[in-house]
Amino acid sequence: MPSPNRPERLIVLLAALVAFAPLSIDTYLPSLPLIARSLATDPSHVQMTIGVFLLGLCLGMLVYGPLSDRYGRRPILLTGMVIYLTATLGCIWASSIEQMILWRFIQALGGAAAAVLARAIVRDLFALDESARVLSLMHLVTMVATLVAPLAGSLLMEWSGWRGIFIGLLLFAGVCFAATFKWIPETSAVEHRGRSIGSAFAAYWHIAAQPRAWGYMLCMGLSFGGMFAFITASPFVYVDFFGVSPQAYALLFGANIAGVIVITLANARLLKRVGRLRMLGAGAVIAGIAGISLLVLGVSGQASLVSIVGCVVVYVSVTGLLGANSVASLLGLFPRQAGAAAGLAVSGQFALGAGFSAMTSTFMDGTPLPMCVAMAVGGIGSGGAFLVVYLSHRTTTATGCIPR
Repeated sequence: MPSPNRPERLIVLLAALVAFAPLSIDTYLPSLPLIARSLATDPSHVQMTIGVFLLGLCLGMLVYGPLSDRYGRRPILLTGMVIYLTATLGCIWASSIEQMILWRFIQALGGAAAAVLARAIVRDLFALDESARVLSLMHLVTMVATLVAPLAGSLLMEWSGWRGIFIGLLLFAGVCFAATFKWIPETSAVEHRGRSIGSAFAAYWHIAAQPRAWGYMLCMGLSFGGMFAFITASPFVYVDFFGVSPQAYALLFGANIAGVIVITLANARLLKRVGRLRMLGAGAVIAGIAGISLLVLGVSGQASLVSIVGCVVVYVSVTGLLGANSVASLLGLFPRQAGAAAGLAVSGQFALGAGFSAMTSTFMDGTPLPMCVAMAVGGIGSGGAFLVVYLSHRTTTATGCIPR
């Protein structure tokens, strides 16, 4: 049983909290056409429910982080989960697309608390190097949830229509709320909290003034954006352009998840021996090389299915490594503003994901090129961001300063 005295037992619960966002998106993707027919609207309006969810997620993350630095993690987390539960009920009862869009936005505002504060709680409970390992394991659980979410959504839809998907999300969130209420203590020390809400939000300016902080955030965010470009374009590239069957597409997509699992587990095992900076650098270099390879394949027009899939799997496999080590390192820089740092990093990550997705959709031309270009920008940008981190680290070491 989880307890405050054995924080490692909370890892599964914290991973479930981080999974709120991907589950809330991926489980209901198979039901979009059915929702459009049920609410008598067109597909473009139903797709808006995804956009407003991402918007609410980003805005909520920016708010909850500083609030938790000022008032503590537990009350803010529980409040956000109550908002999520209430909005999920609203989605179940929605009778028009306008109501659905509104409730999805509110649902995202609530779910943002779980996504951000689970990471901040990890930093509160674990030492810096250990927090990177824990975040890796949490990311692993999240990726498995992402893999099974569309299947679970399809089964729920067959059971009770599209509203059954939101009933499933309601039950999942309810169990998480009960477990959080019982087992997650307040982890933010009172003496570390800001004196006012203004000073808590002012932490954003302090974080943004640090080049190394930007390096960590962009290293994870740009690689995540490239992955979102793949998620957006891959059905058209694999199924339409290369002509693979839907079943084969599912297997090819699953290969990315398998790669993430392998690399994330390797990251967790190697961290103590190799160190966060070297692991982060290895991941950034791999993402950059994979991105450049995709760019060459896309521009040449000679890409084969095997070459595209191989480069994509390599690229996506290191996203978990980059995310876990970047977040752990960023929170290590700002231990007393961990909520604000996590909020800024994760909201930026999802904002970049939404931007890369929109960019890829805009330039889709029936070929792999737009996807390849977007993933190249993400991979090369991630490598460049790590260079900022590395140079800043060398400067700090040379001057004898202790990293904050």
